[in-house]
Amino acid sequence: MSAKDRRFIISCKATGRVEAEMTDENPKPADAVWNTLPIKGKANRWGDEIYFSTSINLSEENSREQVAVGDIAYWSPGKAVCIFFGEIPVSQHGEPRAYSPVNVFAKIVGDTAVFKKVRDDDQVTLEKP
Repeated sequence: MSAKDRRFIISCKATGRVEAEMTDENPKPADAVWNTLPIKGKANRWGDEIYFSTSINLSEENSREQVAVGDIAYWSPGKAVCIFFGEIPVSQHGEPRAYSPVNVFAKIVGDTAVFKKVRDDDQVTLEKP
């Protein structure tokens, strides 16, 4: 099964159901997240990023700080899933940038602007369709 065949749903009260698909950039985090689904967490907002802790414990793979709108990544130091949908406090030139290196493992399919409605402590769920 290719990464793009592995689609999952991100849902919360504020956004409804948003589709995402795995990418090939970081296979270990992609596999770990896929095999752990469903994952639930309480959202933390940092600018236009949502992140929440998970039980997944991995080291960095092909990590980087520069990300794109719609990227979904695993942040090793916080054992967290991060969803990027715009500028955050460390952004440069209006582009998203992670606080420290992250492992991008998926991409949002469709409109990322719905995540602007998410607030701290909102329940976020990642699950297979």
